[in-house]
Amino acid sequence: MDIGIIGATGYGGVELFRLLYNHPEVKTINLYSSSQSGESIQEIYSHLNNEEYVLKDLDTEVMKQQLDVIFLATPAGVSSELTPQLAGGKGVVIDLSGDLRLNSPEEYAAWYKKSPASEEVLKQSVYGLAEWNKEAIQSAKIVANPGCYPTAALIGLGPIVHERLADPSRIIIDAKSGVSGAGKNSNHVTHFANTQENFRIYKVNQHQHIPEIEQQLGNWNEETEPITFSTHLVPMTRGIMATMYVELNNVLSLEELVGLYQTAYKDHPFVRVRRAGDFPCTRDVYASNYCDIGLALDERTGRLTIVAVIDNLMKGAASQAVQNMNLTQGIDETTGLMQVPVYP
Repeated sequence: MDIGIIGATGYGGVELFRLLYNHPEVKTINLYSSSQSGESIQEIYSHLNNEEYVLKDLDTEVMKQQLDVIFLATPAGVSSELTPQLAGGKGVVIDLSGDLRLNSPEEYAAWYKKSPASEEVLKQSVYGLAEWNKEAIQSAKIVANPGCYPTAALIGLGPIVHERLADPSRIIIDAKSGVSGAGKNSNHVTHFANTQENFRIYKVNQHQHIPEIEQQLGNWNEETEPITFSTHLVPMTRGIMATMYVELNNVLSLEELVGLYQTAYKDHPFVRVRRAGDFPCTRDVYASNYCDIGLALDERTGRLTIVAVIDNLMKGAASQAVQNMNLTQGIDETTGLMQVPVYP
């Protein structure tokens, strides 16, 4: 395959490059940047100092005719403009931003404070949560890669909400992320002096991933009501832990609930469900495409606690995008992604 990465200089873009460089089905990788064209990628990322890849200007007409897959690793508000120019050509467009995830243009405008993509593009876009939307992704020409927090939260909540075992009006998600989730450009919040030895809640009741999570939960159970979703910044580079609290409708044992999850994900190689009483940490999935899940049942309150961890730059962005690429190209979804997590 001939591949293009727009926004190759960001954290998501350089992770895509790393994965695609070692992908057995990739022939060429073309890197694009609107602000740094003409520079070598090694000038920006010194760990690539043996790779002579020069950033190119965008030429959407040439790209859509020559490239098999085009990744948009761009900030919100960019792909909504570029996708119509790239669609309808030879390749598949996979967007890593939030521009194509929400079905409602009005919802997007309200939460992202930007102009939405056209309804025509949104209708063509397939939500790329591979564990729950595999068949639609396989035939898609435009894929909206899920957000990092929604990936962890939805894989964690999926079996229990899909089977309508939880009270749809009382879902709480408490999530933490490393600072790489904020992107390469630092600000006063992600500055070392403000993150080191500190723990911060942010975007309280205002995070743009809220409608994305609610949209998918509503697809599983139309009675789902607005969720409570809190996000925190942790002084570490990468990783997400999402802890979900749900109230059960049925009397089930912890062993039955673990069995439900194991059955739901038995054919999905990147979801690992822990045995009862065993809980994952972010280090367990570091630099991998895995989502690890642990469960706890409080019989006093009837609440189920679900813990899901991912690497926000991998399963929350780049490696999930490559997983979606594999599905659209008719190859095994695990191709190029079976790296063992890095430890320590």
